[in-house]
Amino acid sequence: MTVKEVGADGKPKVNGNGVPLFKNKVTKLDEKLDNEIVYEFGGPIGVCAMMLGFPSLMYYFWVCLEYHQGKIFLPTSYTKDGLVQFVTEEIIAKVVEGAAPTMIAFKIYMGYVLFSFILAYTMPGPVLQGLPLPSMGGKRLSYLCNGLSSWYLTLATAAVLHLTNVFRLTLIIENFGSIMTTAIIWGFTMTTLVNLVSYLKGHAHRMSGNAFYDFFMGVALNPRIGHVDLKMWAECRVPWPVLTFLSVSCALKQYEIHGFVTGPVAFMVLAHFLYTNACQKGEECIPTSWDIFYEKDGFMLIFWNMAGVPFTYCYSSIYLMKYELTTGQMIQHSWFYTVGLFVTLLCAYYVFDTGNSQKNRFRMEQNGSFISRNAFPQLPWGHIKNPTYIKTEHGNLLLTSGWWGVVRKPHYTADLVQSLSWGLITGAGSFLPYFYFCFFVCVLTHRVSRDMERCAKKYGKDWDRYCERVPYIFIPYVF
Repeated sequence: MTVKEVGADGKPKVNGNGVPLFKNKVTKLDEKLDNEIVYEFGGPIGVCAMMLGFPSLMYYFWVCLEYHQGKIFLPTSYTKDGLVQFVTEEIIAKVVEGAAPTMIAFKIYMGYVLFSFILAYTMPGPVLQGLPLPSMGGKRLSYLCNGLSSWYLTLATAAVLHLTNVFRLTLIIENFGSIMTTAIIWGFTMTTLVNLVSYLKGHAHRMSGNAFYDFFMGVALNPRIGHVDLKMWAECRVPWPVLTFLSVSCALKQYEIHGFVTGPVAFMVLAHFLYTNACQKGEECIPTSWDIFYEKDGFMLIFWNMAGVPFTYCYSSIYLMKYELTTGQMIQHSWFYTVGLFVTLLCAYYVFDTGNSQKNRFRMEQNGSFISRNAFPQLPWGHIKNPTYIKTEHGNLLLTSGWWGVVRKPHYTADLVQSLSWGLITGAGSFLPYFYFCFFVCVLTHRVSRDMERCAKKYGKDWDRYCERVPYIFIPYVF
């Protein structure tokens, strides 16, 4: 729970923005919730299906993009022989032919993974503390937030390598399938290594006793190499920069062929750059996030960050490029449609950026870890002045100002609008650019239901008061 800090005059301390300062104390309820084992995702059977199914789906979608202009293709016969022929000849053979791991793919992907880790270990940045961890008796871990300096150096390094022809960034799209396979292999490998080392070091936490489920959810809460938190590094430093460079590679390839870049391709570069830049410039907000505080570092987070995010969220960019290369036609729209989507993207990004900033800065103000940074871009209303909130018996404050006074999950709404725009910019020729949006709807629906259930347990009647104050989850007066 949180306990108000009291000054010499006996009055609760507040900061210059009127937010109460708290000393965090772990209660028995916190420990109970932190150690509670609840089978999610269908339990062991469900997570096994996901660990096998998602890589398989990634390969199926890759074949759709590489050989079918992004169209979904199905077996011609649903007999046993027809299905075997479909899997072996139409998928496996194509993957072996065009997506087998190669040395150049290994160098590109693993070279970046190593480079990003070195930067995470060595680059300068502010050091902030996370939330008190019930599993460590209320101890707060320190996090070196050097994502922004690492990101800028990465961009500069990539530009130099490309312009000097030491490493042409177009090689990324040219070796997309093989790089994806390398990432998939690394996702499984890193998960195994992190889980095994964590178990041998005695860092197991919240174990279910089922090997498959624990492999998926993870063994340790905060595995580290030196001062680098592997969970935070994998969440910020690998997936989003890789995603951005995939889109940049597509744009450079188009420019190499035609001497210009189309509106949809430029749109995807901007969309992925904004998202990646937001993660780096706001990294100081991540140590207090749910993923860092509660989620263990298993297959769910490791594989998704190492392979799932960069190689499925990129389908819009890959589709635009592959469609052009195979048909010779560029996907373009009217100026009205294209400009409208650019405006939609920027508006959604504004809510996404400021919404996340409002929530996390309010949380940081309470525990005294708030710092003011001038990272680009600093958007108006990212920091709420004199915020309103509901005080809970548990001690926490539930924010009811800014976007958080309009709906309970404004950042999710903005995220969904952004993801939908990524599909709309490609037109209606393929489902794959809309996969991210559809997948995200499912993920966020599950996450919201889990969040609501947990908050109801933790805050009781105070949560009911909050829901009365902010009745809508995603869209005002709708839902």
